[in-house]
Amino acid sequence: MGMPIGIDVRDEEVDPAALDRAFDWLRWVDATFSTYKRDSEISRLNRGEISREECHGDVQAVLERCEQLMRETGGYFDIRTDSLPPEGGASSGIDPSGLVKGWAVERAGEILDAAGARNSSINAGGDVRVRGRPSPEEPYWRVGIQHPLIRDKIAAVVAGFNVGVATSGAYERGEHIVDPHTGSPPQGILSVTIVGADLATADAYATAAFAMGAGGPAWTSRLFGYEAMTITADERVLYTRAFPSAPAST
Repeated sequence: MGMPIGIDVRDEEVDPAALDRAFDWLRWVDATFSTYKRDSEISRLNRGEISREECHGDVQAVLERCEQLMRETGGYFDIRTDSLPPEGGASSGIDPSGLVKGWAVERAGEILDAAGARNSSINAGGDVRVRGRPSPEEPYWRVGIQHPLIRDKIAAVVAGFNVGVATSGAYERGEHIVDPHTGSPPQGILSVTIVGADLATADAYATAAFAMGAGGPAWTSRLFGYEAMTITADERVLYTRAFPSAPAST
């Protein structure tokens, strides 16, 4: 997926082979959904070599969920693109990466859950899924959110158990998210963090809210079951009512 992925399981009795299965799954997702690999199903679909009906069932399910999210977000979560990387062999098509990362991590976490893991964390390029707690003495996992302007500074800390934490912004990969209605980078916003039960949905919501620019906070304030933190261009930090923040240090 072009990013480091770390898995931290705190339960001693979990078979280490479960971690191998989780990483095997993530490698399969990369091979299947990558827009950079010519032989991935997404690249082949974009070149017209296969139809959507011929794709793997997981690919079809992801694309269907992307369409649902597009409707939910008023079109701001949009996987259609006319500028796929040349390695993908297409000049237009779809790129479901905004959902796939969180979706893949959720499924990897379910592999760990099935193996008996009750206290675990998966970090995929800053998007994090946590379950349980890091130790009996600690009531929750602490997930640091990078400051969008100062690389070695934490902007906030999320206190969580059994949640997904996803952040979208332009500070890691540049202006890779645009307002699909205008084709231009969003204005008035530096980053959006979404916290909720499902990392895939949180990831998509964060992408959409960031694409909305200055209109994002109003939209996130109406979400059900998901909380948001938005850092605006003038470095104000806006929280939804129940955002699970924790002290920066204990």
